[in-house]
Amino acid sequence: MTVVAWLSLVGNVMAVSILSVGGALTVAPELSRLLVDRLRLMDSASFATSVALAQAAPGPNALYSAVLGYQIAGLSGAVILLVAFMAPSTAVALAAARFGAARGHHRALVALKAGLAPISIAMLVATAWILASQTPRPAPILVALVTTLLAWRTRLHLLWMVGAGALLGILGVL
Repeated sequence: MTVVAWLSLVGNVMAVSILSVGGALTVAPELSRLLVDRLRLMDSASFATSVALAQAAPGPNALYSAVLGYQIAGLSGAVILLVAFMAPSTAVALAAARFGAARGHHRALVALKAGLAPISIAMLVATAWILASQTPRPAPILVALVTTLLAWRTRLHLLWMVGAGALLGILGVL
């Protein structure tokens, strides 16, 4: 990739990063459109595999940006994309935390938080849709739906669900 292409990619990733209000995975659909559809730096299967691999590893969800960068340009790509993804959202989060700590009781801030919740949920659903479309078999989709319902309606710890998913993968169900 040329320097201009890298600068364009970094600028786009930084802009997308600011949208990651509900977590790093909420912008995966936009990153997919950028890296797969627009820039054609990878195919959709590689994108989905990179996200799944990063989610299977311990650590923050944002690490999938490093895996995507590694797919594009090796170790230097991983570092560049991770920094481009983390820097803006971290700056916004720190500024928002500082602002919220000083003015957390204002009605406008309470309303903003309430309004961002459904947006975050919708962005996570879009991410699940993109990842599920890469595996159109019914078993992974059913497991994702059951896991969603369990996380929503029970107090079952998420690690139990991750363990059950790993066991289903080992057994060849997924």
